[in-house]
Amino acid sequence: MNNKEFIAELAERTGYSPKDTQKLAGNLIDAMGDAFQEDNSILVPNFGVFETKKKMERIMVNPATGQRMLVPPKLVLSFKPNQTWKDKLKGGQ
Repeated sequence: MNNKEFIAELAERTGYSPKDTQKLAGNLIDAMGDAFQEDNSILVPNFGVFETKKKMERIMVNPATGQRMLVPPKLVLSFKPNQTWKDKLKGGQ
């Protein structure tokens, strides 16, 4: 599903116009981005948790040359789905 299809589906479910729905979705994403930059996690009830995790500094080996390189620490975004969704996907429902 691409963005246009997603917005159309969401607009149909909420009863808002696609333009208003696009604005709402954009504001939601912006607010989530701001929360992640402040190192906050976001719990979406009955869906899951979005959170930032810090990956520690590590040594990586280039398989072609055998050269060892230091990879700096970084923040990554992770998502943990709700157990109900895990079960639905696992069961193929």
